[in-house]
Amino acid sequence: MLTLHVLKPSVNNMAVRVMLRAANLEFTEADVYGHTRSPEFLAKCPAHMTPLLEGDGLPKGVLWESCAIMQYLCDKHGLSKFYPTDPVARAKTNSAMFYTTGTLYPLVARSTYPALGFPLYPGEVGASDADATAKAAASKASQEAVAEPLSVFHAWYLDGKKFIGGDHPTIADIRLASTLEFLPVVDYALPAWAKSYIGDMEKSLGKAYAEPAADVRGYIGYVRSQKK
Repeated sequence: MLTLHVLKPSVNNMAVRVMLRAANLEFTEADVYGHTRSPEFLAKCPAHMTPLLEGDGLPKGVLWESCAIMQYLCDKHGLSKFYPTDPVARAKTNSAMFYTTGTLYPLVARSTYPALGFPLYPGEVGASDADATAKAAASKASQEAVAEPLSVFHAWYLDGKKFIGGDHPTIADIRLASTLEFLPVVDYALPAWAKSYIGDMEKSLGKAYAEPAADVRGYIGYVRSQKK
């Protein structure tokens, strides 16, 4: 039995929550909000990160990082429809995931974390002693920069197809779509193709996508309601 330790408002967590459900894998889910720095959790994960997958056969019994978890599950269970085994198709999937986590997600985090109330990374303007004007300018610059990686996904990774994986979502699609779910908190105007893409993901994966997405959207709705 696998246990997935999660923070439900997180899109990083959402990606793995979607993937496990879409693949119909048996698992239990533990909400560890407020407990990731407890001695018990740190004993399992000194990086105090979620999502954290716990189960027999994993390195020291656990694995963190959303993409690593999804790759492992697909390899272990032969889920080639989510993670193709063809070297070229797999390379594209890997590239899209790493472009999301390495380029797009840091911009999304800088844009949305202040509004979400999430702690920012050390060294970021938002986490510094800069004044409110400087922090707002940094967030605005990050939001504007999101457009470029989005255009790359549209023109290169999707290239006229419904999903990065073609006719069926891959784990790269799950990671990308989950990431985009944070942007409404800053009223980011997603391009029409991105809105359709998220809709197609939800239509293709059904409740497997909709249920974890509801937790993220619900939190965003709560945050927005507090500003009124």
